[in-house]
Parts: sequence; C-alpha cells; structure tokens
Amino acid sequence: MAATPRVAVLIPALNEELAIRAVVSSALAVCADVIVVDDGSTDATLERIADLPVSVIRHATPKGKGESLRDGFREAMQRGFDAVVTMDGDGQHDAADVPRLIAAAREFPDHLVIGARIRTRENQPNARRRANAVADWGISWGCGLPVADTQSGQRYYPRRALELVDLAADGFVFEAAILIAATRELGLGVVSVPIDTRYHAGARRSHFRPVIDVTRITWYTIGRVLHYGHVVASYRRSHGRPPAVTDPPLARAHA
Repeated sequence: MAATPRVAVLIPALNEELAIRAVVSSALAVCADVIVVDDGSTDATLERIADLPVSVIRHATPKGKGESLRDGFREAMQRGFDAVVTMDGDGQHDAADVPRLIAAAREFPDHLVIGARIRTRENQPNARRRANAVADWGISWGCGLPVADTQSGQRYYPRRALELVDLAADGFVFEAAILIAATRELGLGVVSVPIDTRYHAGARRSHFRPVIDVTRITWYTIGRVLHYGHVVASYRRSHGRPPAVTDPPLARAHA
C-alpha cells in the first residue's frame, strides 16, 4: 500500500431524506471520493443528493445493509482504492472524525479502525446500550481479541478487509462477520477511536432491530467461535484485557 492510501467514504442509505444531504456534504468536505449505496429508498433520498459530485449505486428494492456494503466494497476495489471509511446515512456519524480514523490507520497498519461511541454514552437509548454490550461481549469472543463498539457503522476498512466481500452473511450480521474473519482469517488487528454518541431528536427510526438483529448476530458468532475452536483460550484473550483505543488529535489527523 502507498504511503498515502487512496481512501473513499462509503455511505449505505435507506430512506434517509432527512439527513442524507448533510451527511454527504460533510463527507465531501474531508474526502473527494464518496460512494453512496441507496438500498431501494422509497423517499427522496436520491433527489436530496442529485447535484452532489458522488458515485451512486442504486438497488431497485431493499437488500439489507450487508449487500449495500458489499456493493460499495466492490466499487471501491474496482476503482483502485486502498481503503474505505464507512458512515451511516442517518447523521449519527460526524465526517470530521474521518481524518482521525485515517490517522489511526497510519499509526496501526494492518488494523481495522472503529469509530467507537465511547463519548457521551448517556445519549444512547438504554435498549440499544444493552444490545450493544451483548454484541461486544460475543463478537469480541468471536474475534479472539477485545473490540470496543462492534456495532458502530463508522469504520476504516483496509484493502485486505474489503477483499472479504463475499462472506456468507446478510444484513447487520455482515459487519460482525467481517470483523471476525478479518481477525481470525487474515490476522488483522482492531483499534478503536473514540467518537461522540449521537441520537438526533426527530431522526427516522433505526433500521437495527435490537432483539432480532442481536439474536442473529449472536447465533452467527457462536457458530464462528465453535468453528475456530480453542473456545476457552479465545474467551480469555478477548476478555482478559481492555480493547485497543487510540485518540489521534485533529492536528495529527490532518498532518
């Protein structure tokens, strides 16, 4: 990989007419290459960004977040990008954090970087906080190393992780699957960058279903833990120390 990797911002979106223009505009302010995957929106999502200089992939009908990420990964690889930073289209993530994730990736080569919602956690609804805690406990076990905020959609994926695009996992399970496969199959590390927890009043209802999706993620993860074996040793490695966290200052992020 070149000293200065080519990075694209990837934004999966489904019915995000309220927030998508601000999200995409803020992403363009920090990255010239933005890919939006519209997952069969039935509102004005595409119209809101029609005049912006972004690449758009359109699904005729909703296929789920996993398929949106897959199509975005394939597009990024086809265009020769070295890495992708993902952001949700609902305004939960701040594009100003993208340079910090890229700076962390320079500091920690061969790592996935997660924008972990460690700051202002009190803003997170209680049900989501509990669901995320369960997911962190289980997915860390699946990875064989501790991971902070396994459910965050703001991530830096290096090219090697993008090449896991054909993993057999759908919907929100895909994000768990790629974390587990990247660590177990490729030997990549995971480091987290603290970001704020944002839940905006008046935002559309989350597509994430805490009970159903966490259950699906849990069963997938149990299968992976059993597949890789050394169950007890894996648990000890993943829960015997805190997750790796780095906090690049903005000055270094823009260096």
